[in-house]
Amino acid sequence: MTPETSRRWQWLAIAVAVVLLVWLLSPVLMPFALAAMLAYLCDPLADRLEEWHLGRTLAASIVFAVMLLVIVGVVLLLIPLIQRQVVHLIESLPNYVAWIKTVAMPWIQVHLHLAPGSFEADKVIAALRSHLGSVSSIVATTLAKVSKSGFGIAMWLTNLVLIPVVTFYLLRDWDVMVGKLDGLLPRRQRPTIVRLARESNQVLGAFVRGQLLVMVALGVIYSIGLSLIGLKVGPLIGMVAGLLSFVPYLGFITGLVAALIAVMVQFGDWLHLGLLAVVFAVGQMMEGYVLTPKLVGDKIGLHPVAVIFAVLAGGHLFGFLGVLLALPAAAVIMVLLRYGYERYQKSDLYADRATLAVADETAPPEADAPDPMDHPSE
Repeated sequence: MTPETSRRWQWLAIAVAVVLLVWLLSPVLMPFALAAMLAYLCDPLADRLEEWHLGRTLAASIVFAVMLLVIVGVVLLLIPLIQRQVVHLIESLPNYVAWIKTVAMPWIQVHLHLAPGSFEADKVIAALRSHLGSVSSIVATTLAKVSKSGFGIAMWLTNLVLIPVVTFYLLRDWDVMVGKLDGLLPRRQRPTIVRLARESNQVLGAFVRGQLLVMVALGVIYSIGLSLIGLKVGPLIGMVAGLLSFVPYLGFITGLVAALIAVMVQFGDWLHLGLLAVVFAVGQMMEGYVLTPKLVGDKIGLHPVAVIFAVLAGGHLFGFLGVLLALPAAAVIMVLLRYGYERYQKSDLYADRATLAVADETAPPEADAPDPMDHPSE
């Protein structure tokens, strides 16, 4: 085995060990992953304050305090709004059930040519209620166990306190940690690793910061638009659609279907359906032509199918931690794949250099094209 092959096997073993370690520790990595993401988001602000001749600790403290105030303010602002929206939704549940029985089910029977009685609304609603009851009983049982378990409450409170503490220390020591990691890199591969790290940082910065802004902007656009057309649960639907927009078309489809049902139950006329279509059309145009190009850009290069696969695969392998890290990991993997593709195009596997050299030597010389300047037009 050559030294080059041995080094490649060593790198592969390190990558496998890291993935296995993340998989084994995924239940306890959630607060650290959230803290690392918050520190990564705030590090450019701390660097900017350092340029104004502030110490790193003072700069990190100022950025951390501002971030904490923003998060607390948003939570205090959203909790009453979400509470009112949930109350409206619960009060409207009888209307939704009546609409399903009197409008939706008969329409499905007529257009799908189903025999009368083969698709009864009462049976479907009873089945939905039974499933909802089983889900609620499971949730209630789980919450009861957690509430009775002092260890569960202690872990939940520990994670809640741990996130801001770890965020502050990571933000304060971010540059120090990056420098120590740079010192651990093998000297021979350091230029390549640094290049890939810089490209990954550009991609992650464009994605994480840009996509969060896109999600917030879409949530505001959908919430305001649905409220303007008079939909009672419009802000709730808009917020959900904005939060789900990190997966291509998921937020749009979920919000459109939920808003369509809500409009049919509350209004049931073509005017509000048309206004609903205008709201989501404006949202899609803003996302496609303004928000994503300006805030995210085209540096990520992730196909929508790749995004959906990354989210599903991350959730299946690592749970909610996998969903949280799926798209940043996929963006970094895209950088590595681009680098691998460049290396592949320059390798003998892609093109036999000896064959190409022989072909170049045996090929007849091409005639020089006439220069138009040699024969100027009259």
